[in-house]
This record gives sequence, structure tokens and C-alpha cells, in this order.
Amino acid sequence: MNKKFIFLMLSFIFLFSCKKEEKREEKREIATYSIAQFMDNETVFGDSFSQDNSKLLVTSNRSGIFNIYTVPVTGGEFTPITDSDSSSVYAISYFPEDERILFRMDDNGDEIFKLYVKKGDSIQLLTPAKNARALFYTWSKDDKSFFYASNQRDSRYMDLYEMDIETFTPNLVYENNEGYEVSAIANNRSYLALSKALNTNDSDLYLYNLKDKDLTKINQEQSGNSAQDFSEEDQFLYYTTDEGSEFSYLMKYDIANKTSEKVLEKEWDIMGMGFSNNGKYRVIYVNEDAVNVVEVQDAETGKNLELPDFESEFITGIGFSKDEKMAVLNVGGSHTPTNLYVYNLETKEITKLTDVLNEEIAQEDLVKAEIIRYNSFDGLEIPAVYYKPINASERNKVPALVWVHGGPGGQSRQNFSSFIQYLVNHGYAVLAVNNRGSSGYGKTFYQMDDQKHGEEDLKDVIEGKNWLAKQKEIEGEKIGIIGGSYGGFMTMAALTFAPDEFDVGVNLFGVTNWIRTLKSIPPWWESFKDALYLEMGDPYSQDSIRLKKISPLFHTENVTKPLLVLQGSQDPRVLKVESDEIVEGVQKSGVPVEYVLFEDEGHGFVKKENQIEAYERTLQFLDKYLKGGETNPADSGTNSVEKIRVDTEEK
Repeated sequence: MNKKFIFLMLSFIFLFSCKKEEKREEKREIATYSIAQFMDNETVFGDSFSQDNSKLLVTSNRSGIFNIYTVPVTGGEFTPITDSDSSSVYAISYFPEDERILFRMDDNGDEIFKLYVKKGDSIQLLTPAKNARALFYTWSKDDKSFFYASNQRDSRYMDLYEMDIETFTPNLVYENNEGYEVSAIANNRSYLALSKALNTNDSDLYLYNLKDKDLTKINQEQSGNSAQDFSEEDQFLYYTTDEGSEFSYLMKYDIANKTSEKVLEKEWDIMGMGFSNNGKYRVIYVNEDAVNVVEVQDAETGKNLELPDFESEFITGIGFSKDEKMAVLNVGGSHTPTNLYVYNLETKEITKLTDVLNEEIAQEDLVKAEIIRYNSFDGLEIPAVYYKPINASERNKVPALVWVHGGPGGQSRQNFSSFIQYLVNHGYAVLAVNNRGSSGYGKTFYQMDDQKHGEEDLKDVIEGKNWLAKQKEIEGEKIGIIGGSYGGFMTMAALTFAPDEFDVGVNLFGVTNWIRTLKSIPPWWESFKDALYLEMGDPYSQDSIRLKKISPLFHTENVTKPLLVLQGSQDPRVLKVESDEIVEGVQKSGVPVEYVLFEDEGHGFVKKENQIEAYERTLQFLDKYLKGGETNPADSGTNSVEKIRVDTEEK
């Protein structure tokens, strides 16, 4: 073949590919949305059908905070049931045989939940004990009562009570003096499944006979065990375990014969399992690479029920009507908030009940997350969830944030986040890392950061920054770190112990003094306290030396990069003083610090007004110090501290 012809052909191919690349990198018009618009994406959830299957009971934040509503199963308008303008209200369930409603509420995030019943226009407090929390478990099989846990007798332990639904008289069923956790209740009231935490991964599982007080240990070896549900006739207790495996699988325990057999195993953790009301369906929840995958099986045949296909969205939850004829599906994805659908199991008809994406936001302007993996400093593979702005490219580089989840032991998942989408929409790439110690990737990976927090897990996060810096669409010199709770600690650890790695930090209610935090955990965490101390260290022992060493509060002189801190005054887990003191400490170094404090929030912000304030302040801070690259006042000796107190009740 003629060489000149070949050359011309190659030149044509090269030019064509360049033109194609240029076309691919062309910007398309993407609207920029305000945080108010993003927070107008409604959050709604609920799976309780009315007795006649005509309505669904749901919880929604459409009013600005969470309240209770009903919606027809055929679709239509929401009917408000509560109208709280201070504390959020969360629906639990319709009563089994009438339209009374059971719900719970705490005091502005203090996590001291109370149970209430609403009948018509009247509301009755069912668990009035002062400073005692109450958590609903389940309705009794005969529909005459319900079970709940409360620490009213001893603030450290959750006892089990049964409450009659006519007289609302509580009866103590199980007095918990040993720090067990009630995990499941038999339909015939004869047995309880109890668990005892050994560490943050492993626990022993027991079957407790309420009649003769006999306690039988089910697991044979130390492993992660979790009771799921009793079979319809109480012949079997189903539970998950990771005994002899990296991932949890489903087992069933034969109560009469005291033997166990494997029921189902996946390549990922089986997170949960439960039966529908009459035992017809068995629901399996699998944590598949940071996505909640739902399977529904015919309990008799074991065959999977064919569920509707929602293309690029996931069914993340399912609930059944009492007669098992209808189901409510939770459907969403990283690029779309979760909607509710009613699925008629007999006719296969699907009805969409909600359209929670703000109509002012175009669906195509939202970013679908991508799962990536990178190697850490020691070769360990680290998974992460990556959100890249639509117009980011080699010709249009963007700043970036490393996002660290809560925990320790949490996991960044492929769920929708208005906050993350807001940041991405305003030109920030976000890499949500699942550093060693995160759940969902096997128990070895989960336990790799035990008593090494702020060390190897921090190195994983830094390697996430390094991965970002290598991407052609990222401005490698403009990468910050952000996180809440444990992620807030990691933010402060990064700014304190690796001050040259990140350009800014955003700390949402993060731990800064591990000694104090571990000594001041809520009293109802008593049954889990020893396990937590095994992972983090015992603050009353020699471990306190290491805990002080890794606590950012004692090393604030190292911080050189701008810092934003956000905190709720009512937080029972990470006390307000944690944020107060870290701000004061960093301030002394002349580093720019902004502090936003919400008087009516706890561990996380749930009121829309507060969320808008918090996230808007975050973007302003990032635009100023990361995207804008404003000179650090510390370089010139200027002290720049701004503290904002937010109280929505005064606004």
C-alpha cells in the first residue's frame, strides 16, 4: 500500500479523534442551583399501610422539619397528621386494627426518644419517664400490644416492655442487667434473641427462654452475629454471621434440635433479613459495593420474587401490607433522591406516590456517582465513591474535596445527598473514601484501623487526595477535606498531623478530644462501651496516652490551613465543647476559622433552615479559601475568626 496514503489516513484518524475529543469536552449548559433549591428536594419515608390498604403513613420534611402525613395508595395529595415546628416527628406505624398512629419524637436532637399515640386530634405521651429513651420494637402477633425498649429503670441498660394498646399499661418483659441487646422477639412470646457485643465487629448470640430463663449460646466461635427474625411458627431463629468468612451470610437455628444450617451466602455482606406479616415473603438486604440490594423470596419455595426494574435506580427498601397483597418500594440512586412506589403484588400494578426532586432542578444536571479504587501507601486497595462535575475536564479543571464518612466503621454509599450534589453543581469534585476500618468490605478490612485511628486510616485518606490530584480534571493544588463525626475527627487529624496535605478543612461535629468523648458517651451506650473501648482505647487506662496523642485538640498549633466548624448544641455524642475548644485552639495560631453553631440541633442537622445555613456557609467558605485561593492570614499574622450562632426559634 502507498506510504503516502497510509500517512494521510493516519493523519485523518488522528485529526478525527482530536475533533471527537474536543467535542466530548465541549461544555453543555448546566444550571447552577442554590442550596435552598437543593434542600427543597423532599425527604420522605414510610411503609405502614392503613388497615384497609387505602393509605400509607409517611414521614416527610416538606414543612421544613419532619412531620407525619398520609397519602392514598392510588397517589394524590399528602394529608398532614402533625404540624410540629420545633422537634421533628417520626411515624412508626398505624395500629394493627384501627387508624390510631404510633410515633416518636425527641427534643431537638438529644436522642431521648419518647413514644406517642395520636387518635383523631388528641395526642398521648406513652413513655413519660424523665430522661429515659424509648425505642419501638414490634407489634405482638395477636395485635393487642407492642414491644418497646426503655432505660427508665437503669439509664445504662435497655429493658424490654410490652404495652397493651387499650389501657397503655406497660409490663416489664425482660430486665436487662448484663448489657445484652434484645435483637428479636418470638411470635409466641416464648423466646428472645439476645446479643452481647465483644468488640465493634463480633458479638455472641443467645436464645433466651422467657419461661424457664434458660440462656443458650448459638454461635460456636467468636464472630459477628446478628439475630434477624423468627419463623412464623417460631421453629427457627434466622441470623447472620461471618463465622469462618469475610462477609456475613444467613443462617437458621433450629430451636428444638439446637442446630444451625446455612440458608444463603453472597459475595457481599447480607446486612439484614425479615419476614412479611404472615411469613409469606422473606426479604434479604445485601450491601453490594456500597449499594443496598433488595431481594424478596417466596418463603416456602425460596424462589426470588420478580420486582419492577427501575433502570439506573435501585430498590433500597421494601415494606409489606399486613395482608401481604401490597408493598411499598423505596427507589433512588446517587443521582436522584428516593421516591416511594406502591406495588400491587397481585396485579403487578406500580403507582408512584412521590416526586421528591425539586421541579426547579433538571435531572440531567445531577451527577451519578462512580465507584473507583486506588492503592494506599501499603498497597491496600481502597474503595471510594466519586462525584465528578459534568463539565470538569482537562481543559476545565476543578477543585476537589475528600469526603470522610462517620463512624468509626461507617461507609460512604451510593445514596443521594443534596449536600454533595450542591457542592458538585458548584464546581467541586467529591471523592467519598471508604478507608480501612469502613464496613462493607469484609471483617479484616473493617478491623484494620482498630486502635490505629488517625494513623493508617488517615494515610488512606491522604492517598485519596493523591488519587484526585492525578486526575486530569482536578486542580491538584486545590483539594480540601470534609467530614462529619468521625469524619470531622479525620478532618482535624489531617489539618493537625498532616498540615501540608490539604488546603482547607470542614469539620462537622467532629471528635477532637477522644479522652473526653469516650468518657462522656451517652449512658444508654453502656452495653456497647467495652466494645468501643476495645476499638478506640480505654480512656481510663494507659490507652489514654495514645488517645491524647491522636486528639487534634492538643496539637492545634500545627494547623495552618483555613477551617470551618459546624456543631449542634444538643449533640449527645460529640459534645459542643469539642467544637468550642478546637476553634479556640486554632484561633490562637491566627488561622482563619469560621464557626457555625445551631442551638436546636443534635448529632447532624435535620431542620431544613439549618441545613440551608450550614451548607451555604460551607460553599462560601470553600469558594473563598479553596476555589478562590485567598491568602492565608496566618502568613501575615492577621487573626481572622468568625463565629455565628444560629437559633431558628429566634429567627
